[in-house]
Amino acid sequence: MADKPILVAVDFAEASRRALETAQAIAAGLRAPIMLLHVYTLPLYMYPGIEPLPVPPPVAFEPELDAATRKAIAAFGASYGIPASRTLVREGDPVDEILATVATIGAQMIVMGTHGRRGLSHLLLGSVAEQVVRRASVPVLTVRVRS
Repeated sequence: MADKPILVAVDFAEASRRALETAQAIAAGLRAPIMLLHVYTLPLYMYPGIEPLPVPPPVAFEPELDAATRKAIAAFGASYGIPASRTLVREGDPVDEILATVATIGAQMIVMGTHGRRGLSHLLLGSVAEQVVRRASVPVLTVRVRS
């Protein structure tokens, strides 16, 4: 499976750094490439009785946001020896975009950090990692940073 990449979903937090370090150790043993993915979500308008509506960024802002995000993930990857050609940026729902990327690149597994939220914050914010684990068609390894 050396040609099938390991997808590492990152949000630039400490858990993402630990997830990438873990993925690098696994990838070395499997001789598999690593692909980094960052998904950003545009804010939504929410009103009672109306489906959530995306807030369109100003036309001039969208290319700047995309360019800044691509630059950030390239720098993040470079600090771990990952070339910019192995970094991806997507806009949308993080769970959906992670799963779609798995299919697009033919990933053999997903490695991602988790913030380990509990209680009310977990209930309100949900867990991208938990939803990915439940819905993924490939193995998922979650890496949690101890606080």
